[in-house]
Amino acid sequence: MHLSLVVTKWGWTQWMFFYFMVAGTRSLITVHQPPVLTTALGHDVMMPCRLNLSNDERMVTVPVLYWVYLTQDNADNLRLWPRCEKYEGRVERLDTTRNTSNKSIVLKNVQWADSGKYLCKLSIATERDKSFRRRGNETSLKVYDTMNFTAHNDSLLWCQVNVTPDPGFVLSIFHNGCKLQPADCAPGDAGAALPYVTLSETVPLRSKGEYECQLHLNGDLITKSIFYHSPMAEVDGDAERNGSLTRLTTASVVVVFPEPWLLYMALLLVPIVILLSLVTALLLMYRC
Repeated sequence: MHLSLVVTKWGWTQWMFFYFMVAGTRSLITVHQPPVLTTALGHDVMMPCRLNLSNDERMVTVPVLYWVYLTQDNADNLRLWPRCEKYEGRVERLDTTRNTSNKSIVLKNVQWADSGKYLCKLSIATERDKSFRRRGNETSLKVYDTMNFTAHNDSLLWCQVNVTPDPGFVLSIFHNGCKLQPADCAPGDAGAALPYVTLSETVPLRSKGEYECQLHLNGDLITKSIFYHSPMAEVDGDAERNGSLTRLTTASVVVVFPEPWLLYMALLLVPIVILLSLVTALLLMYRC
């Protein structure tokens, strides 16, 4: 009885492909970053980065972490970690445990100049592959300012916000859940030297209810502001409605009191009366 094994050329190719695929899976080492982050101006932002190792990998030394801010020409990239002078006091590790896989950092007091792309890199040494580097897929940081959402002349509702220049930012106003058509809008007005663009939208203020201004980035809600409008009742048959319960008017009333001249005179006469009484008493004593 003979056993024969016939392996075609294509069969060998399949086996070799399968072997390297499994080997690559077993030694998988990756660094993960989110593609986009948003944060409010002046706030702190956590910038995630995570190291993933397959079960069969063993670290020889603790990975060395690098975070860099990528310039447009990649020539003068700034180091967030280890910190360069520009980021001194503004960057911290989220987890300082020696063997942690969490390589995230916290960037404090975010400014407009912090908008841009960031890269997480690790220098790694393992028993199998010795020393090498792994990098994430870059994170783009977008910044937005405080949203202004106010009424104008009791007839228009105006919303405005400054954002990092990006065509994905969209400003919209909703009334009771329905999107309104703007009476006026600015898709992105930016000055030549400004690091941000201004988005604004204006809608008629007519019906009562809840108005909501929303800022989206590529379809994701970033921030919102709510304006409640409840017109006052008619006054003396006048059909014109003036004001809204959402607007608070503060009036200062100054009350002027008259000077108490009679009281002043009475207080001045008291010592005079006492003095005259004493003089009279002394004169009576001498006569006696």
